[in-house]
Amino acid sequence: MCCSNKSIFVCKQHISIKMNHSTGQLKVYNSLSGTKEEFKPIKDGFVGMYVCGPTLYSEPHMGNMRTFINFDTIYRYLLKLGYKVKYVRNITDAGHITNSAGISEDNIGKAAKLEQVQPLEIVYKFNTKFQELQRVYNMLPPSIEPTATGHIQEQIEIIEKIIENGFAYVKNGSVYFDVRKYSQKYNYGILSGRKIDELEQETRELNAQDEKEFFADFALWKKANPDDMQIWRSPWGDGNPGWHIECTAMSTKYLGDQFDIHGGGMDLKFPHHEDEIAQNCGSLGCNPARYWMHANMLNVNGQKMSKSFGNYFLPLEIVEGTAELFDKPYSPGVIRFLMMQSHYRSTMDMTPKSLDDAEKAYGRFMDAIDLLEKVQASKESTYDVSAMVDGFYDAMNDDFNAPMLIANLFEAVKYINSVNDGKAMITKDDLELLSREMKSFVFDVLGIAPLTGGDDSKLNGVMDLVLDLRQKARSEKDWGTSDQIRDGLAAAGIVVKDSKDGSNWN
Repeated sequence: MCCSNKSIFVCKQHISIKMNHSTGQLKVYNSLSGTKEEFKPIKDGFVGMYVCGPTLYSEPHMGNMRTFINFDTIYRYLLKLGYKVKYVRNITDAGHITNSAGISEDNIGKAAKLEQVQPLEIVYKFNTKFQELQRVYNMLPPSIEPTATGHIQEQIEIIEKIIENGFAYVKNGSVYFDVRKYSQKYNYGILSGRKIDELEQETRELNAQDEKEFFADFALWKKANPDDMQIWRSPWGDGNPGWHIECTAMSTKYLGDQFDIHGGGMDLKFPHHEDEIAQNCGSLGCNPARYWMHANMLNVNGQKMSKSFGNYFLPLEIVEGTAELFDKPYSPGVIRFLMMQSHYRSTMDMTPKSLDDAEKAYGRFMDAIDLLEKVQASKESTYDVSAMVDGFYDAMNDDFNAPMLIANLFEAVKYINSVNDGKAMITKDDLELLSREMKSFVFDVLGIAPLTGGDDSKLNGVMDLVLDLRQKARSEKDWGTSDQIRDGLAAAGIVVKDSKDGSNWN
């Protein structure tokens, strides 16, 4: 039994991967084992990957986007290695959010009531915003993007299997997963390491009057309340599905009872992913994923991003220059480049300085890539370019280590500049190899688009000079020159904003 203490998976088909352009072996950190493991897909040449997507009651914040961008990079590298990847990322459009204390709150319904609209309007509004964010941040669309409300029947069928197998019970029109009975056969806590006795200490007071038979039981189906805005029919009465069941139903429908990768944010490890494993074992007898991957959190100015800390902003605000924390807008490419400088399993801190540094660094990348088209080839190379390119693969093969990849790419940048300055040489074949692989890793794997227009790093330097000249004119009360600069920039499509802290542009 693949979810027992003794064994995680039923089938262990050690199939070799066909690695393109590299002799290395991809290793992935598996949250299930707590170690890096060689990546061995269930089917040779194919990868099934499921990632928990957005819940559409509000616009995703920057921390959410970091998770989606990280898994987009993982997806991109798997494609570069030559795998055929079926990437499934769900959309939660049913109001069944449940927190770790077991208290249900329909955030979609709450938002709909607040705006006095139907839940579908809230869902459509924020799905439109999310699709725009995917385009802005240059994310590849997943292979399939299923919705929770489009798979109610599949969720009901999974619940029926869990009941049939004796791991759930019906109570007053609701259905609860029986953790106590499940734990007699499987290890509840296999992913998160949480112990049931510790959970009881944390949640005893909150669940004292709950209708559940055991404090750790969680809802698979909840009986409808009179004020619920989303209600579906089921064998147990009208109601709505629990939080976790949608991912079990959709991941197994599109990827099979077992698939290769299940990903999401670190905050989903417990209870969401833990309960997904329990549901899959309870219905199908196996852990759904071979590798569980979790992306870490985003900090802003040294603190967890939170409205209460005053460091909360939305992904479009930083691009448009309307985020109060930052003095100017930043290109989505620069933001993505900054994110790639932290490993997906590490926390990262976003500050004005880190963004400014990333902007300058990415400018150097673009300059170097431009130089690749201009440098003159020689009869020999003064650097082992093949080993340099292998270093790109070695970095990403080490659990998608994007920061190490960037460090290796910077070594390539130094080499290109040395060749351009006449201090080093490169053959035509090496030049073609380096050009092809650098562009592939920067644009195709890291997913960073070239800076253009008002976001170009060179233009940023020019604008700093122009605003300094305008500020000098203002300090000397030369209002004519000050206005001339402002109006001239406006005619070119650049808006200057004056504030007590100075001027910025967009």
